[in-house]
Amino acid sequence: MQRLYDFLRRHPTWVDGFWGLVLLGISGIGLVAMAEGNSRDPRAAAIPVALGLSLVIALRRRATEKMLVLAAVIGFLQLVFDVETMPANFAMLVIIYTAAADAERWASRLALIGGLCAAPLSMMRWPAENAGAFGNVLFTIFQMVPFALAWVLGDSIRTRRAYLAQLEERADRLEKEREAQSKVAVAAERARIARELHDVVAHNVSVMVVQADGAAYVMDTAPDQAKKALETISGTGRQALAEMRRLLGVLRTGEPEESGEYVPQPDVEQLDELIEQVRTAGLPVDFKVEGTPRPLPSGVELTAYRIVQEALTNTRKHGGENAGASVRLVYFDDGLGLLVEDDGKGAPHELYEDGGADGSGHGLIGMRERVGMVGGTLDAGPRPGGGFRISALLPLKPAH
Repeated sequence: MQRLYDFLRRHPTWVDGFWGLVLLGISGIGLVAMAEGNSRDPRAAAIPVALGLSLVIALRRRATEKMLVLAAVIGFLQLVFDVETMPANFAMLVIIYTAAADAERWASRLALIGGLCAAPLSMMRWPAENAGAFGNVLFTIFQMVPFALAWVLGDSIRTRRAYLAQLEERADRLEKEREAQSKVAVAAERARIARELHDVVAHNVSVMVVQADGAAYVMDTAPDQAKKALETISGTGRQALAEMRRLLGVLRTGEPEESGEYVPQPDVEQLDELIEQVRTAGLPVDFKVEGTPRPLPSGVELTAYRIVQEALTNTRKHGGENAGASVRLVYFDDGLGLLVEDDGKGAPHELYEDGGADGSGHGLIGMRERVGMVGGTLDAGPRPGGGFRISALLPLKPAH
């Protein structure tokens, strides 16, 4: 049955042609009955009318506007040649419905006007005997109702189809918007991972370079110190490789939420390890915590860690010899404060904005992006008397 139904849906003209033949057969039977009961032979003019109206049924969906005009012409000829109504006139109801549902707007209006005029014209041409004027009026109104209902039903189908098409278009648009939002989210996640990768590479490679220079300097005079520096280089390199593999693996899959190899992100509790690593690399750092430490949102902790990491990396790059730094971590009731200062010779502020003396990387731009993501503020610039200062305030709740 489903195959038959699908076949009929794919070939509507065949279905309409079948019903056209059925209507022609019924009309033929009606004409024979009329001929037997009426001295006037109606077949000469009625047969073309029946054939024409059957053709209207057969082609109503293939050429709706043309069939509507053909039905109107046939109805006019019926009035002119005095061919009384017959079963084939049912085609007029069908074409009115089809025009209201599928045809152009002008054809739909023509179908409504023609349908409402058909009954009065028919009653004027063939009035009911022994009904009187009032009875003819009532009978005319009664005959107009099917034509009006056929048009209303067709117009309702048109409206429903338009509504469903609008819903489908809206669903398609929403689906495309969801896909676009997904792509934007993936791009944002990849940008975040790229910033993480920059921080990892910049910090660890900087430590390795400093340690390598120190090892080369004391290789002959202090082998133990050189050995210790090489061990630091080895450990730092392994740590950098591990984090790079994790981040590049996420970029490769493109699905960070589903990668099962995520490691915990750095937080403020790991600042001690970071600063100890920097001290081992040869940069004196004074680290103090003020206020009562407490759990913080992961985004705030990661931002604080990366700001300190980037600031100390810049100090090592631009501070020069004998530079020192200080880090203050302050817990407020509604946020976390950071102050990172150094007393080195520093570099032009534009180089910090570009991310380094070579003009590459993120630098302060990356810091501002991170701080902005958690709704915080960042102030960075040279210190009076030399050096550089970075101050950040990270709220516990992002600003709306």
